[in-house]
Amino acid sequence: MPWEDVLQQTSEITAQLAPQTEITNIDLEGPLIVIYTRDVGFFADHPEIVKKIAQTIRRRISVRPDPSLLMDEKEAQEEIMKIVPPEAGVKYIYFVPETGEVVIEAEYPREVIGKDAQLLNEIKKRIKWAPRVVRAPPLESKIVKEMREYLKLVREERREILRDIGKRINRPPLSGEQWIRIEALGGYREVGRSATLIMTKTSRILVDCGLDVASVNKEEPWSGAPYLYVPDVWDASDPERPFKHIDAVVLTHAHLDHCGLMPLLYKYNYDGPVYMTEPTRDLAAMLLIDYIKVAQAEGKKVPYESKHIKEMIKHTITLKYGETTDISPDVRLTFHNAGHILGSAVSHFHIGEGLYNIVITGDIKFEKSWLFNAAHNRFPRVETVVMESTYGGREDFQPSRKEASERLKDIVLRTFEKGGKVLIPVFAVGRSQEVMLVLENYIRKGEIPEVPIYLDGMIWEATTIHAAYPEYLNKDLRELIFQRKENPFLSPIFHRVESLERREEVINSPDPLIVLSTSGMMNGGPVMEYFKQWADDPRNTLIFVGYQAVGTLGRKIQSGLKELIMSHEGRPIKISVKMNIETIDGFSGHSDRRQLVHYIGSMNPKPERIILCHGEESKCIDLAIGLHRRYGMETVALKNLDVLRVK
Repeated sequence: MPWEDVLQQTSEITAQLAPQTEITNIDLEGPLIVIYTRDVGFFADHPEIVKKIAQTIRRRISVRPDPSLLMDEKEAQEEIMKIVPPEAGVKYIYFVPETGEVVIEAEYPREVIGKDAQLLNEIKKRIKWAPRVVRAPPLESKIVKEMREYLKLVREERREILRDIGKRINRPPLSGEQWIRIEALGGYREVGRSATLIMTKTSRILVDCGLDVASVNKEEPWSGAPYLYVPDVWDASDPERPFKHIDAVVLTHAHLDHCGLMPLLYKYNYDGPVYMTEPTRDLAAMLLIDYIKVAQAEGKKVPYESKHIKEMIKHTITLKYGETTDISPDVRLTFHNAGHILGSAVSHFHIGEGLYNIVITGDIKFEKSWLFNAAHNRFPRVETVVMESTYGGREDFQPSRKEASERLKDIVLRTFEKGGKVLIPVFAVGRSQEVMLVLENYIRKGEIPEVPIYLDGMIWEATTIHAAYPEYLNKDLRELIFQRKENPFLSPIFHRVESLERREEVINSPDPLIVLSTSGMMNGGPVMEYFKQWADDPRNTLIFVGYQAVGTLGRKIQSGLKELIMSHEGRPIKISVKMNIETIDGFSGHSDRRQLVHYIGSMNPKPERIILCHGEESKCIDLAIGLHRRYGMETVALKNLDVLRVK
């Protein structure tokens, strides 16, 4: 159905079901149909009518107050502060005109709401905005605040972008024989540059667009990129808009091997949407900006600029877990928890009217961790699963989180007994926060001496983003932070390294200490500065807690590299690796062989086909063989550039 007909149908059914209401406008906003009304209270009191409208037109509906009813933002904020008592501890107020909401962040939300919601109702009555009260995060995130301000700045431009996206989503699907193909564009039989194309007769959906950081060189800006130049993705006849046939991009999570080249799409004038969770948006922006800074500092060519990251953000549509939305005329998307990092999502694609269902896991952890619940594996329907196999080899069995914690404690204690220092390379997102929780717990209990733990790179900012989205953390951690008022991230043992001078002080300190620093695979970042200075001292220890990809310096050191040449202050120096090198596998955000097999075995319903990706060649093949033998289903370890018709 053409988009004009969708709006007309919405108008007609609304008039039938709510004839007494005044509807001022009906418009498109990405995948949403927005109904503006002067009688928003009526729809709030009769949610069954909104549900009936949505079911009739088979679209997501949002009912909002007519903008003319809303009080000026500055005046509204003043009114809120008059109504809310000071003891509520209001930290921040921001308005979302797109939804007619005002979000009030307060230390004590109950004081904002009042007895029997009296204060909340008074706020709504006076300012006409719909108040939403949330607990103020214990750590203020610079990125989250800047994201809100930027989206406010580009509000009008974004409105037009979303309207254009809505038109494309609501175009008629092509008739005739229907088919579905999956094309491997990157991250197949390898780790890095993840990218998958789902293609139907009507739509092309790109899932992830990552960067193989280990393959990036100084001369070639496209090195480490997925195969974006294949004809199904790149239209060579239109060099100004080569990605114009892509309907939507979906980002499973914020690590650079999944999002690192997404801004490149916008550099080449891709004007479609990218779907992700809200924390993924903030984390991706942080990591992409940091990637540009680090690459430029190391003299590498960067394939895009910060303005292209901003363009990506303008086109981003965020979804919550469990929220289903149309992303093209014949494809619906639902995100579910992946358990890997904050906001990571298993992506479920429902194609056609019950035609076919594909699940792309992204990176998953099928075990409850210190931060997150186990990855979701219950779906209404699923025929094909595209699953990671990072630790899918027949010998890839990881210790439990408890065993990993005990091993970390033992290594730290042995290092301190020798008078050494501990250096832990980590990704800014995920592993760093888990290691922080474990170390804080042991120090609080007196099982590790109370030494300073220094956080270098983007770790501190990533941690503040975790604090801004507590609903994505597991129940135990939320309860610890908000009910028992014991926030491990606020412990005084953690110190932020904010300057080069501070880093030099830490490096030259004679006292025992622990440093968590990026990058996690030692292919750049501040971790290299600590490594240069501490590598030749056998009292010190380097601990790997995350996956080290083939070709990275981390993998080479892990495999026994004893000497290397590095640049220091513009000149080459020889580094002798005499420090103790340790690996602790149990901290990984990836599932091991046992968990991957159980993820498929306990999936409901059972899929017909498994496609393996995101693993070294031997791991992908091993897991494909193992799953086929155990469950009898079709398994495939695709190579990059392979195309498989699944329907």
